[in-house]
Amino acid sequence: MLKTKLCVLAAVLPLTFASAPSQANEVAAALSNICNIVVADDKSELRKKIKTVSSNFRLKLKDYYTGVKCNGNSMIRTAVLNDAVEAGTLLVKKMPKKHLAAPEEDGKTLQAWIDEQGKGDSAIAVALLDRI
Repeated sequence: MLKTKLCVLAAVLPLTFASAPSQANEVAAALSNICNIVVADDKSELRKKIKTVSSNFRLKLKDYYTGVKCNGNSMIRTAVLNDAVEAGTLLVKKMPKKHLAAPEEDGKTLQAWIDEQGKGDSAIAVALLDRI
């Protein structure tokens, strides 16, 4: 009996670990054009993409936000640089407040980075200030 359980466990365990890289590749494929959507300022397409990833992979925006880089910048920074107001404000509204106030990889908060870029009067900066 114990030997049977061990054999079943030995057969199932490798399959469990084999599916994790596969799912990571699927998530990466699903998020592959999200930067283009942000740059194009397509709010409805961005909303669909966030909803699709959420329903298919049970991931929220905060789960993959730090992993997605658009030319080395986060999605909100990319929206600010490209004046993508609709997409940028949607991202600000969807992200938790504590993540918006936290420093990013370069050690600067979004607000400090926006001020440094001279974009403090943009609609995204205003939405960010309202959220924080």
